[in-house]
Amino acid sequence: MNITIEWTYKSKNGVETVFRSDEMPPAHALAIAEDLEKTGRVKNITFIDQYDSTWMAKELKKYIKEVETEPHNVCVYFDGGFDIQTSFSGLGVVIYYEQNGKSYRLRRNAPAQGLVSNNEAEYAALHLSVVELDLLDVHHQKVKFIGDSQVVINQMSGEWPAYEKELASWADRIDEKLKSLGITPEFELVPRKQNEEADRLATQALKGVDITGQIELQ
Repeated sequence: MNITIEWTYKSKNGVETVFRSDEMPPAHALAIAEDLEKTGRVKNITFIDQYDSTWMAKELKKYIKEVETEPHNVCVYFDGGFDIQTSFSGLGVVIYYEQNGKSYRLRRNAPAQGLVSNNEAEYAALHLSVVELDLLDVHHQKVKFIGDSQVVINQMSGEWPAYEKELASWADRIDEKLKSLGITPEFELVPRKQNEEADRLATQALKGVDITGQIELQ
């Protein structure tokens, strides 16, 4: 979650105006608000989240303490592979996150049948990543999703329309799941080389190698 600060400033001659900050993490917002209050010329400080809900300072402090015990600063890599000869698919997901002051990496792959193209396998991998986020209890925060599929990234970010019925169905399912979790997605397209870990997991799933694991990063 990011926070915007809105406040009223009163000059020496009594002229008042309202200022609004850029978005920032809650802890930064609290620190800046405290500095503003020290000037003695600020009143009506309001904290606003990306859903236009307002927060009190004590509520933000409570939120910061709670979020430390939950997964946050989440970054997801996903990839899907499709074997045209067998119509068999492999899905790969890597999730990086922080919790209780520590950093973790979760890796997961899965085979899939019944898909008809590599693009659909990519969508299935993205859907698998959202399911894993639900299992991790990731909710009500911004999450970055990174992949090397131009079709999936551009369609999910709204840059391209989804004309194919199968792909549009996947996109709708993913959007609905993200909305139910309160996750605000940010999609980033990267070259395949920067998505090697998820790509390797998808390839291993195609070969029948099952991988599920989570480690603490040092």
